Amino acid sequence: MGFISNEISKFASDFFRIILFKKNMIDFNDSDMKWKVVKSENIIHRPWLDVYCSQVELPDGTVHDEFYKLHNAAFVCIVAETKDGQIIMERQYRHAVDDVLTEIPAGVVEEGEEPLVAAKRELLEETGFAGGEWKPLLVEYPQPGIQDNKMYSFYAKGVEKVDGQKLDKTEDIHVHLIEQHDVFQMLLNGEFMSAPTSAPLWKYFALYTEQLLIKDNMEKWKSMVWQ
Repeated sequence: MGFISNEISKFASDFFRIILFKKNMIDFNDSDMKWKVVKSENIIHRPWLDVYCSQVELPDGTVHDEFYKLHNAAFVCIVAETKDGQIIMERQYRHAVDDVLTEIPAGVVEEGEEPLVAAKRELLEETGFAGGEWKPLLVEYPQPGIQDNKMYSFYAKGVEKVDGQKLDKTEDIHVHLIEQHDVFQMLLNGEFMSAPTSAPLWKYFALYTEQLLIKDNMEKWKSMVWQ
């Protein structure tokens, strides 16, 4: 029975991968939806932030005099798994929301830097962990309604501690190694308040673990969906 159970789990896991990796075959006709920029002014220019105020014309001819766009540098997020299967999580104070959040390691892509290089650098600087096998997880716009930057997330399998933290002056990051099952329960419970943490974790658990296939987890997930 154990062999059959393992084979079923492997089949289900492979099935999830096939479904999730299949490209969207719908051909959307969006050519008439773009806005026209009549004029634009850079009203705030700082090292990590530019704010633009634009006058835009919609496809129906309506003109809005003030549309504000934030331009930030791209950033990276890392689901990092140690050699013994623990997930590297961080606790960090976020002043914008006045709260201490639990997050995966993340950071800004520096000018001229490739996202994967930035991800490896940020993981090392924030946690002291490095090495392992790296795979891309997601490329997304974190807030496309007002921002134009992209978020690149990666899965790092088999990382190990090689150094101490090397934090920026404003960073105070506490590193925690948490068991995979516990991180998944935290995800189900809604304990991660940062979308750049939740989205990569969901894809990681769907593609690279069997947590979604465990009966108790499936029952809890179904109860959350249908409540």
